[in-house]
Amino acid sequence: MCEICRSAGLSRRNFLRTALGGTAAAAFLPGFLAKPAAAAELPAGVGEPGRRTLIRGGHVMSMDPAVGDFASGDVLLEGDRIVEVGQSIDAPDAEVIDAEGRIVMPGFVDTHHHQFETSLRSYLPNGIMFADPTRPGEPNYLDDILGKFSRVYRPEDVYIAQLFGGLSQLDAGVTTVLDVSQIHHSPEHSDAVIEGMKAVGRRGVFGYFEGYGPDLQYPQDARRIRDEHFASDDQLLTMLMGGEVYLPGVDPMELWNLGKELDLMIGLHVVGSLGMQETMDSLIPHYTDKHLFIHMTGMSDAAWNRAQEVGAHVSLSVPIEMQMRHGMPPIQKALDMGMQPSLSVDVECTMTADFFTQMRGAITLQRALANQQALERGPESAPTLLSSRDVLEMATVNGAKGLKLDHKTGSLTPGKQADVILLSADALNVAPLNNVPGAVVTLMDRSNVETVMVAGQIRKWQGAMVGHDIAALTDRITASRDYLFEAADTEVPLFD
Repeated sequence: MCEICRSAGLSRRNFLRTALGGTAAAAFLPGFLAKPAAAAELPAGVGEPGRRTLIRGGHVMSMDPAVGDFASGDVLLEGDRIVEVGQSIDAPDAEVIDAEGRIVMPGFVDTHHHQFETSLRSYLPNGIMFADPTRPGEPNYLDDILGKFSRVYRPEDVYIAQLFGGLSQLDAGVTTVLDVSQIHHSPEHSDAVIEGMKAVGRRGVFGYFEGYGPDLQYPQDARRIRDEHFASDDQLLTMLMGGEVYLPGVDPMELWNLGKELDLMIGLHVVGSLGMQETMDSLIPHYTDKHLFIHMTGMSDAAWNRAQEVGAHVSLSVPIEMQMRHGMPPIQKALDMGMQPSLSVDVECTMTADFFTQMRGAITLQRALANQQALERGPESAPTLLSSRDVLEMATVNGAKGLKLDHKTGSLTPGKQADVILLSADALNVAPLNNVPGAVVTLMDRSNVETVMVAGQIRKWQGAMVGHDIAALTDRITASRDYLFEAADTEVPLFD
């Protein structure tokens, strides 16, 4: 038990289930709770029920063909919802957010992120997934990240990693995440994941994957978690059942059937370089439209055909797949199958979790392969080149569809919740603006993300995060990092 919990006479579980969820947490973990911005810094009443907000005069890219785009347009919100998008909206009673010189678009949707690894950022910049005899002594993901570091996490380490990693992505315009949390060593660890995600204040899907150790209650604890935290689907956080096929001693059908029992989506890593093809082929009759296949490298045509037939979703982590030896990212295969893949960041121990990197990785890989084929065989035989807008669809509406959240987010569509980002288009790295999708995909980075809204609530305002003491949180995650490296008997490799 952590010292602060012991001194307060609280069990770790009660601490996480009560203190972290309320204001009492301030007495235990300074800097973990919101540090409200001064009222004058924010537009009044934005996101409150019945209050109207007009985002006025921006370059509006709705990502909804029925709504369209506007060189200069407005987005009208009421409470947490979008009520109108148009060229010029008359709303004299609305609080106005001036968006001149800003691109207004839906927030990015990340369909696969291991947020508990935030504390291990860049520890494995040169690593691959598994041990390689030609790289003796080099750390790898399975042995070192999952096999060593993850085993020593305490619930408090899980919580700060979730909170800090989530805020970092919000800062970069990612308003929705699927957190693939392979850290469920106990119910207390699971509750810490959820409380950390709640504290961020963004839309998310809690992915209940595996854990390790004597207190493990995976997968049966899924029933308690569903009842206690996700009895309603009408909230910012929803739940997905981890259904891996590689866990020793675990029948994947047990996991898939539990997901079906609880009416949850089922997510799993599908990686050919880990020898999963035969197992995935044996499970083909059981694929459904509620399956989310992460990576999908090295799979048979039969598996692809079945996934396409039933409407399963494919999440691609292109930079990581190329970096860590998953196999060639199957972006062209998914496109050839007429599927709508989404993008995901995977692991920050190796690569950044911002979506500008993901979009550029996806578009440059697909175009490199297609361009090479055009040079070798003639342009008439080459695949169609991805456009910037195509990749933006992967990063927004496709991700929302993949998580079954497209009725709530993914586009600026009236009736959906207001997950909106404002990107600076007159910044030094973008001006002069000549093409909106192109600027977002080929020029921008997180410094261009000025304002972020989730369900109408402002989470970042004019370049600054709202409601959190980032300096205090940085101290907390650094202390957690120090503990994890000490517990794993590993030195921080500051210069390799």
